[in-house]
Amino acid sequence: MRPELRDVIEYRKSGLSVNWIVGCPLDCGYCVRHLFDNYDMKVPKALMTDTAAVRMLLDHQYFQPHITPIQLLNRATDPMLPRVKQHLFEALRMLDARELTNQVLVITRWRIEHEDCAFFNSLRHIRLTVLVTHSGIDNEQVEPVDSGIAANSLRIAHDHADRYRVILYWRPIVAGLNDSDEHLRRAFELSYHAHATVFTGLFYKEQIRAYYQANGLPEPYDEAARRKVFPETLEQRILAGAAEHGVGSPLFRKTSCAVTYAHGVADYNGHYGIRGLCDICPGSQQHKCEEAWQRPDRARVAEMTERLGGQFLGMTDGAIVVSGLAEPPRYLMQHTFAFQVHDAARPHHPSHHGRADIGWPTIKETP
Repeated sequence: MRPELRDVIEYRKSGLSVNWIVGCPLDCGYCVRHLFDNYDMKVPKALMTDTAAVRMLLDHQYFQPHITPIQLLNRATDPMLPRVKQHLFEALRMLDARELTNQVLVITRWRIEHEDCAFFNSLRHIRLTVLVTHSGIDNEQVEPVDSGIAANSLRIAHDHADRYRVILYWRPIVAGLNDSDEHLRRAFELSYHAHATVFTGLFYKEQIRAYYQANGLPEPYDEAARRKVFPETLEQRILAGAAEHGVGSPLFRKTSCAVTYAHGVADYNGHYGIRGLCDICPGSQQHKCEEAWQRPDRARVAEMTERLGGQFLGMTDGAIVVSGLAEPPRYLMQHTFAFQVHDAARPHHPSHHGRADIGWPTIKETP
């Protein structure tokens, strides 16, 4: 097992990700497990006890009670698998027992039953969001798991939601694979069974592309990319289709935007500063984020950047700009200030919203 998988906690944009169980039998061809060389590990295996994993989270140098968003078992397994679910529930119990109010994200494409919903509703303090991954991909070589399982889980979870919230995690949407008018229509119908809907593209990194090539799978794009691939024309079709057919829950480009909307709070990632992101958000949520969003004190930002080992370069209208910081400390700053933190070496392009350049014009004319 590669060392990265033994490093149980990873800081991602959507929060501190805790992954103390590794292994998944679902065989989705585009799974990020390819990046860790453990795609062939089908039987989930615990690297430590549930208690030890939660303690490691709470003792992590970047964890902040009531502030840091948390993700559980979202990197190397599915948390709702029969061999995994009991461990997920125990971790949720322990976090809730400490009366933490942090956002907690659970991402699954597997079965959610009525009794699972009863447990989720029993949690009194954490702000739990269940994100049900649904792609609608019907090519069994790419995704052998029937998307109907996720669709049914979404309906059950939403029907029984009281103290938790449910997101339709519509992903990955891949040009030429699951972006037909019929695919889009089905997703729009499913959006009626969620408090919010996130749509996003495919992580088509070199390791995943190599797997496609080795197994004769249809390659969706001509090259690999560091960021998610989501062509501009595909986004335009989705937004136009949603306007034409209607949706049951609002569409969001970013996970944290959907999660915080569903819970009735402002976005913890401070996306409001990147105004182009918000043009599809409900007006009520834009107002909520506007009221909460504020530029942090420069001296405090500079001090924190230096303490973390980086250099503070300044602030734009919507983001702190730094150099010399890896993603984890940048995300720590971002969640501390609820304000975007950008790496000067990897600038954000207008309208791309952090996506790969594939499918987007190299140069955009300024109106």
